[in-house]
Amino acid sequence: MSTTRLARAATTHDGMAGAIDMLHRAEGQLAHALIDLSDRHASDHEIHHVARDLAGWSREHVRRLADLGHSHGLDLDPEPAHEVAWAGALKQAGAELLGRRHAPIGMLLADLRNLHQKAAGVSLDWEILAQGAQATEDAELLALASECHPQTLRQLRWTNTHVKELAAQALTST
Repeated sequence: MSTTRLARAATTHDGMAGAIDMLHRAEGQLAHALIDLSDRHASDHEIHHVARDLAGWSREHVRRLADLGHSHGLDLDPEPAHEVAWAGALKQAGAELLGRRHAPIGMLLADLRNLHQKAAGVSLDWEILAQGAQATEDAELLALASECHPQTLRQLRWTNTHVKELAAQALTST
């Protein structure tokens, strides 16, 4: 989901419901991206554990958006969409096997860069939703954005910090 699509949804007949729906999907995708990062880089304990904690925030955002979506005529799943069970098990088994070796620093850097871009999009989506809530005087939606957006900003800071550290290592190593 792009921020452009979210902006269009917020200004068309879909209004706030469309914006909520799209942010709900974006948060679900961010949660999955964080879990995928955690699985792919299981040998890096900080990345593994912190990414899972951060995914918990996005899963909570998905749940809260689904709850609030009811008052906007939406029937959203309170859980991020699940991947096929066997695919998840296969991914986890592969991650455990690869977890015995450290992934190349360039791979982790690329994964964090992509994750940062997803989180930046979600952050902008929260900002758009907050502005719409403020314009429509939707106090409940504004409160949700005010509570959830700071966690997304923390997710961004975490990825940004690691990108900075890894970029220096990746570009100066032989």
